[in-house]
Amino acid sequence: MIQGDEQMSKADGSIRAICTSEKRGTEKKEVDSAVLIKGEGIKGDAHAGKWHRQVSLLSGSRIDDFIRRGAEVTSGAFGENIILDGIDCILLPVGTTVTIGEGDEAPILKITQKGKECHTHCQIYKRMGECIMPRQGIFTEVLKGGTIKKNDPVYLSYPDPGRPFRAAIVI
Repeated sequence: MIQGDEQMSKADGSIRAICTSEKRGTEKKEVDSAVLIKGEGIKGDAHAGKWHRQVSLLSGSRIDDFIRRGAEVTSGAFGENIILDGIDCILLPVGTTVTIGEGDEAPILKITQKGKECHTHCQIYKRMGECIMPRQGIFTEVLKGGTIKKNDPVYLSYPDPGRPFRAAIVI
């Protein structure tokens, strides 16, 4: 966790998987690495664009819990772009920045939304009676682009609690 100008030291978590798809409404497939484009999202991903939900994140622990309840899912099944280990994404406040990797070239994301409305129930919902992405997923915009890869360290920087508050939370 980073507060203000503190130096990055111990990572808050790491990337378990990176997933992309060329078409919306389809399951994403795991890739070894991806290029984040500032103000756009993941190069070649269907959800990239100039909006507030450029890259989606989901906690690996939440997926693991869902699997223990009997779901047969693989990385990308929920439409998530990045699965994080060691970080419970839904607990992060809107405005938190997520730095992936180390050094001056490390890409940076900013959390813009927690959860989403599910307009049409996906195949997972039809099989299991629920889907965790609408309640557990978070969405980000790319503040600084660069290349990310599986197992990259992830660092969090929380927003100033005194800032003017703007949020989108969908339950």
